[in-house]
Amino acid sequence: MNILPGNMRFGAGQPVRRLEDLRLITGKGKFIDDRPADGALWLYVLRSPHAHAKIKSIDTKAASEMPGVAAVYTGADLIRDDIGSIPTLAIFKRPDGSAMAVPPRRLLAHEVVRFAGEPVAAVVASSRVEAQTAAEAIEVDYEVLPSVVDPLEAVKPGAPRVWEEAPDNVVAAMSYGDAAKVEEAFAKAAHVVSLDIVSQRLVPSAMEPRSTIAEVDKKTGRLTLHVQSQTPGTTRDLMAEAILKRPKESVHVLVGDIGGGFGQKTNVYPEDGIVAYAATKLGKAIRWRGDRTDDFVGGTHGRDLTSTGEFALDAKGRVLAYRVRSIGGTGAYQSGTANIIPLVLGPFVQTGVYDLPLVHFEVKSVMTHTAPVGAYRGAGRPEAVFIVERLMDAAARQIGIDPRAIRKANYVKPAQLPYTNAVGQVYDSGAFAHMLDRATKLADWDGFAARKRAAKKKGLLYGRGLTSYIEWTGGNVHNETVSLHATAEGRIVLHSGTMAMGQGLATTYTQMIAESLGIPLDKIDVVQGDTDLAIGFGSVGSRSLFVGGTAVAVSANDLINKAREKAADVLEASAADIEYHDGTLTVVGTDKRIGLFEIAGRQDGARLSVDSEGKADGPSWPNGTHICEVEVDPETGVTRVVRYTTVDDVGVAINPMLVTGQVHGGIAQGIGQALYEGVTYDPDGQLLTATYQDYCIPRADDVPQLDVTLDGSAPCRTNPLGAKGCGESGAIGGPPCITNGVMDALAELGITQLPTPLTPQKVWKAIQDAKATA
Repeated sequence: MNILPGNMRFGAGQPVRRLEDLRLITGKGKFIDDRPADGALWLYVLRSPHAHAKIKSIDTKAASEMPGVAAVYTGADLIRDDIGSIPTLAIFKRPDGSAMAVPPRRLLAHEVVRFAGEPVAAVVASSRVEAQTAAEAIEVDYEVLPSVVDPLEAVKPGAPRVWEEAPDNVVAAMSYGDAAKVEEAFAKAAHVVSLDIVSQRLVPSAMEPRSTIAEVDKKTGRLTLHVQSQTPGTTRDLMAEAILKRPKESVHVLVGDIGGGFGQKTNVYPEDGIVAYAATKLGKAIRWRGDRTDDFVGGTHGRDLTSTGEFALDAKGRVLAYRVRSIGGTGAYQSGTANIIPLVLGPFVQTGVYDLPLVHFEVKSVMTHTAPVGAYRGAGRPEAVFIVERLMDAAARQIGIDPRAIRKANYVKPAQLPYTNAVGQVYDSGAFAHMLDRATKLADWDGFAARKRAAKKKGLLYGRGLTSYIEWTGGNVHNETVSLHATAEGRIVLHSGTMAMGQGLATTYTQMIAESLGIPLDKIDVVQGDTDLAIGFGSVGSRSLFVGGTAVAVSANDLINKAREKAADVLEASAADIEYHDGTLTVVGTDKRIGLFEIAGRQDGARLSVDSEGKADGPSWPNGTHICEVEVDPETGVTRVVRYTTVDDVGVAINPMLVTGQVHGGIAQGIGQALYEGVTYDPDGQLLTATYQDYCIPRADDVPQLDVTLDGSAPCRTNPLGAKGCGESGAIGGPPCITNGVMDALAELGITQLPTPLTPQKVWKAIQDAKATA
């Protein structure tokens, strides 16, 4: 971890308004589709209508002869040109100890298609309409094969195989803990609580669908790729080395504004690769813009974890042992994160904020004939916290104790910190009972009974949900590099390899630099998304501030130190005698001084520059307590979240306004997961929820007033800022909190478990069934 000067200021606690907003809301954003056409050709992708089929033949003759068509490509063409496939993280083992075996993720399917929506052919033409019209003239002869879409069905004997080298469709498996000791504890327990829990498959819903432009410099042959990517450096390397098989320096990735990412835009997609291939093949600029349905059928989905979770408890509610068996669906192909999410990231936090040392977790990742699964806000942590928090509420109800009391009985205590959980992860800081106590007061816990009585008079069921969550953040890469420049024109320019996609990074970085250097906000430029200027790990896993921000703070200190050395030469003094303050360097005790920007003008290139690295000692562990109250209309099954209170430990909040906004957004997505959203395939692998007519996401009036309180009483100890990642917290605490609230409302009818999403139809039917058997 970097050590910063004790008196260094980095702007913590200042609710600076987002500097990006005026530009964006006045239509001056620079999104990919805003780029001028400049004679670019358009590419259109033809997708498989079948979930599983052999490709017997593809006839492109008619399409090739249509007006405006420049080229038609199939999987065979790409293989002839030695175009590579999209790699995955193949580090896991199958249950028998053999290496994981998965089909190659080609840009265009070759010989076999494995999910409905897989790209089969691509047409390049003068216009988007001409490309689509020609694609519809391609004749593909398929031999339809049996398919399987449910991961639980996929592991049964005789199920259709996604990949012949994995006859049971199991990609990989992991096990944690001591099965024998857990079984022994269960045999002696006073209480056993068991729940079948599903974190259903979801579609990420960024405002901007995916799009790509590629162009080749005719003199140098260098490829420039304009793409939406949360990880520009990784995108460059994969595109160059794995797909096009050329030096990575020959590819320049540029990322402008991104209309939302949520993890879905960490991947390299087939469409990106096809566009780049066509550009290099034709020597022309090529562009592709996906429709919303392209993201539904061809983008990565999230979640898809089915589990059985069990607690063994003593008579007072102390958890003696914790057992979970899970199957995570990966889809037909393995995204870069498809296996690490259920096999590693989920187990990292599966014990939550509780001292549960005796565990046994078994998890398998399983292929199906569906779109690939990848990162989606939280990536494994929402699924894991959902399990432990649903069990906590179920156990409290079964034993007959307050849901707060059972949590307090099992919390990791302050004296136990730093605490190593059952899978070896170290919580450096936290005050879990304190978060619960604060949230209890702010939510007016004692006033709940009166509100429930008032709802009953209106004919409504009323419930309260509680969740204590924790999150692992950092993306497992705890360093980031930046460069910082002072220019002769009087500006400070930061180049960072992290990537903004709505979080407000430019604002946060700017306020940190402004405070550290004493330079006005409007004199600072933050540049991201250019691999010629900065290479880093990017923005995933809520790492941008506590890792990337650390690099920013280090660079400001480095720039001051370098300026002091330069000033010492000019002013003929020792660097130790040079004092820096608000852009001016002065010899202590004299009137001899020189400005930072004057020094910059004396340097080669008329700028003073430093390259700096920020280092954290490990992940950060944001956590907190969410409390909600819900109304359920028994006549319609409609659920409304009417109150929502959180106390969130994000360590030191650099910009509390932006952090609160991040929590708001995550909770909105949590409401969607709990009540509305869910991907549905029919038995033949057809996606039934391919538009927003069939896939419901929350609207503004579905989200209540969100009362968010940030608590900085337990700053992070793994980075010099004391900050904890905050971008995914709401999406982790939200789903179990709301689900617990609905189940609390339904408990008086004897309904103890329903799978999410808790749609009106599902809730209404459960109520009717309960009344019929009463």
